[in-house]
Amino acid sequence: MNPQAITELIQAGLPGSRVLVRSDDNVHYEAVVIAAAFAGKRPVQRHQLVYATLGSRMGNEIHALALQVFTPEEAARNGLT
Repeated sequence: MNPQAITELIQAGLPGSRVLVRSDDNVHYEAVVIAAAFAGKRPVQRHQLVYATLGSRMGNEIHALALQVFTPEEAARNGLT
């Protein structure tokens, strides 16, 4: 699975999100996800929201996914906008 396909899945599952996915081998991935849907959620809940967009691909086509998850306000404070 390529990073662009993962980006599209996350964006479809979290409308309005901004997503950047990187991979050197198309098995292990790193993603930065910025979404208003994360507001008021703990980090584990945010990760669960992202994993839900990927469904059964997690652990199959996607062996590992390192996540950085931010609300738009957090992203702005961290210079990610």
